[in-house]
Amino acid sequence: MDTTTPAPRCVWDLKAQLGEGPVWAEAEQALYFVDIVGSAIHRYVPATGETKSWTAPRRPGFLVPVADGTFMCGLKDGLHGFDPATGQFTAQAVVEPDRPGNRINDGYVDPRGRLWFGTMDDGEATPSGALYSVTREGDGTLRIVRHDEGYVVTNGPALSPDGRTLYHNDSHRQSIYAFDVHDDGTLKNRRVFARLEEGYPDGVVVDSAGCLWVGVWGGSRIERFAPDAQRLAPVPVPARNVTKVAFGGPDYRTVFVTTARKGLTPEILAEQPLTGGLFMFSVDVPGQVQARFPAREVRELGREMNTRS
Repeated sequence: MDTTTPAPRCVWDLKAQLGEGPVWAEAEQALYFVDIVGSAIHRYVPATGETKSWTAPRRPGFLVPVADGTFMCGLKDGLHGFDPATGQFTAQAVVEPDRPGNRINDGYVDPRGRLWFGTMDDGEATPSGALYSVTREGDGTLRIVRHDEGYVVTNGPALSPDGRTLYHNDSHRQSIYAFDVHDDGTLKNRRVFARLEEGYPDGVVVDSAGCLWVGVWGGSRIERFAPDAQRLAPVPVPARNVTKVAFGGPDYRTVFVTTARKGLTPEILAEQPLTGGLFMFSVDVPGQVQARFPAREVRELGREMNTRS
């Protein structure tokens, strides 16, 4: 287990309003992430320092790689395909049409190719959010299942290395939940894994040793927990709102950190001017390889998805 305290450095001072959802694209050796409030998708190539950005048609909560080289992106109204080669977004499913005040937030693809994501109240006041999974059916269509609800702000679905435990954050209640995951993708036995006393748990990622890395909103740090919920040494970050980390690089020993300027006063931003930047540091224990969501044939684009509660 890595017991050292890394020193994150800012590699892109882009001053994101709500930088979130970093994800490693292995084929490109590049990091993608979103700015939710800025309605933008960003790419950073660590080997060269090259950056590129795209404008999203609506607020993006997450993007995850698809097996055909494109991405699945959760926008405010639903799931969309995103092709970085063209910059085009293709609507694939409306999510929660009966809850217009909600938006999609954080997402993750597990090693079985299931996409997990949460929804939340865009006003961050009503417990109207829920936790979902999405699977690709044999005929190419998608199936959405609602697993849990009653969240004001959802964040960070992530699985343990053995695939038996899913972690999901109830940010408003400062709680990290753990669920048992069955082979068919159903979740059972929700319990509180850990609670934060200072700041709010944002995105969560699990490394190859099963340790949780949790971005802390309002906490200027990354919290780390062992699989038995023992609190490990946190990683200080010179940014007030730390949203999520992603493991990447050729050996998955590089940690990327997104941050956000949203809601901060000019005084706080003057004290921590790199808030909203992308940070990076190295660790000894690698993360888990980023899985990709299964692709579908072009003729299936735009087809309805079935939703089951």
